[in-house]
Amino acid sequence: MAHLRFSFGTMGSGKSTLALQIHHNMASRDLFGLLLTCLDREGHQVTSRLGLSSPAIQVEAGLDLHAVALAHWPLHYLVCDEVQFYSPAQCDQLAKVVDELDVDVFAFGLITDFRGRLFEGTRRMLELADERVPLQVEARCWCGVRATHNARVVNGIVVYEGETVVVGDTKDSSTPPLFGDTVRYELLCRRHFVIGDLGD
Repeated sequence: MAHLRFSFGTMGSGKSTLALQIHHNMASRDLFGLLLTCLDREGHQVTSRLGLSSPAIQVEAGLDLHAVALAHWPLHYLVCDEVQFYSPAQCDQLAKVVDELDVDVFAFGLITDFRGRLFEGTRRMLELADERVPLQVEARCWCGVRATHNARVVNGIVVYEGETVVVGDTKDSSTPPLFGDTVRYELLCRRHFVIGDLGD
């Protein structure tokens, strides 16, 4: 019987690395599956900060994931990265793939956004998943405490308002921007997230 497993954590907790590992392991056993992603920093592929990558189907708004599975039938599994950006309807379609097609779905995503609130896709995955797995790789705040929040830093200041999805870097740059704002993301513990302390 197939399962819908949702693995979640902060940035740097190994989500994409584990997604790529599962896809590799399954494919090496002559099982056929698809790798999907949404808004990966490198486009139509799943990338890990360790330097690993693999081509992937880009999940755009309105893409029916149940129809994608049927179009690639026969299928043994789906590995879905960045599911926090999937719509609730697309999360429902993944559950339908499990229940109607008996295909395992391995989903990975962030749990909260830069405001410390659940993403819509994350919320729906937590509601639907047969198995909810917090990732055990502990990313750390600058103070050494376990990081729990993905802070958005604009021009060196932690911000709490704005669009939910803004692409940025995950490391600071000493080069000032030529145009516009510099946006990056920083892992912080709850205490330093709340007060906006980057430890500078």
